[in-house]
Amino acid sequence: MRELLRIPEGERVDLSSYDAAGTPGGPRNKEEGVAATARMGERLADLQERLWAAGTAGDRRRVLLILQGMDTSGKGGTVKHVIGLFNPSGCRIKAFKAPTREELNHPFLWRIVKALPEPGEIGIFDRSQYEDVLIARVRELVPRSQLDRRYGQINRFERSLAEDGVTVVKCFLHVSYEQQKRRLLERLDNPDKHWKFNPGDIDERALWPAYQEAYEIALERCSTEEAPWFVVPADRKWYRNWAVSRLLLAHLEAMDPQYPKADFDVEESRRRLLANP
Repeated sequence: MRELLRIPEGERVDLSSYDAAGTPGGPRNKEEGVAATARMGERLADLQERLWAAGTAGDRRRVLLILQGMDTSGKGGTVKHVIGLFNPSGCRIKAFKAPTREELNHPFLWRIVKALPEPGEIGIFDRSQYEDVLIARVRELVPRSQLDRRYGQINRFERSLAEDGVTVVKCFLHVSYEQQKRRLLERLDNPDKHWKFNPGDIDERALWPAYQEAYEIALERCSTEEAPWFVVPADRKWYRNWAVSRLLLAHLEAMDPQYPKADFDVEESRRRLLANP
């Protein structure tokens, strides 16, 4: 899956060439996909526990899952389904909104650093540092010269994370223009979903071509050996959840965290425990 969905470093990106409704490498249908995702839960939970245990013994490794995508691509839904496969106590979740006044008074990576997972944890970002080269580009919030420097800053930042033991898994949830409209209409048609709808979403939708270009540039410039981008088709929710889970599983298996060995005399402790009624 890592090779199948990965954007090679330096490769030109044309999102129109990616099928948002595709199921590359996936199960044959929704029923099989949901079942396959559920089966991954036990293995993911075991690897997470091992990662957490290793962290208590000084292993600095941790995982950072970054989710980016257009509105309705399913960032929040993916968080919900992925966390359901883990022990929440070992996860650190952060949804990034518009910067606060305090955050605007600091370099753009300041708020990102504050939210990073600790050793042994799995961090999940709903949006991330990439907002500062996406919406900032589309809305022209900063001078173009400053914007262009940010790509290099992000790459250096992610390289430093990798050097410090962070496995960065960046997923672009690729939803189609037509599917986004259907999902927005579903929110309008269901009163229980009105809280998820923002009239501003329609204004953002009008900027779809500009956002697609901004994503293509970010994916092209910031898919590196240390922190590659993965394009996850997101029109089919079941496939999106399965693919992100598979990517996490592949990275955790490659890390292969181990339970730390006891730093005490196990047999002596057993003897003492049994000696006391």
